[in-house]
Amino acid sequence: MKLILTCEHGGNDIPKPYQPYFKGSQLVLNSHRGFDLGALDLFKTLEPLADYTLHSEISRLLIELNRSLHHPKLFSEFTKTLSKADKSALIQSHYLVYRNQVETTICQWIESGEPVLHISVHSFTPILNNTERHADIGLLYDSKNIVEKAFCKTFKNALKTVNPNLNVRFNYPYLGKADGFTTYLRKQFTSNYIGIEIEVNQKYVANTQLQTELKTSIFSALKNFN
Repeated sequence: MKLILTCEHGGNDIPKPYQPYFKGSQLVLNSHRGFDLGALDLFKTLEPLADYTLHSEISRLLIELNRSLHHPKLFSEFTKTLSKADKSALIQSHYLVYRNQVETTICQWIESGEPVLHISVHSFTPILNNTERHADIGLLYDSKNIVEKAFCKTFKNALKTVNPNLNVRFNYPYLGKADGFTTYLRKQFTSNYIGIEIEVNQKYVANTQLQTELKTSIFSALKNFN
């Protein structure tokens, strides 16, 4: 099985032409709204296990790589007022460039008879809207997909074997069937594709670095599938 690793929210960079739209908004860019804290660190830790990797360090507040083109939050409050031409340019130069690379790679593998496991690396804020989220790791998948469900059960067991104290939950804090990159790819590849989002709790992040023990546990568990 080929392993593809992606990280859609790895950073909070804003390209120079768009920086005026974000003037005075550095606090937001540095928050969980600007990027997934710790996700890029985990992604880089897992990279040696993958056959192909791709990540973005452009802020999700410029354009949201993990949403469909029709999604109302494709553009944030900072960019939704851009002209149609500017939005189209962003879609062509950033959104489609990123997503098409991943889709093309998966297509080539599947056409050559190779099944694909796609792990999309994310993190979540421990408290949202004054509500604490109770999980260390979330595994997001399509609950109707028997193969994805079986993989996540096995992956959870592997994580718990490595570190019995981990609180690993399925489709938490988000649903795996919600609008996202893996959801889109499942529709393009109805067989031989497993699309999983792994969500880690940002309470284990300090200065954008994920706790070493948690990174090591995830690496060791995923290595079993390599």
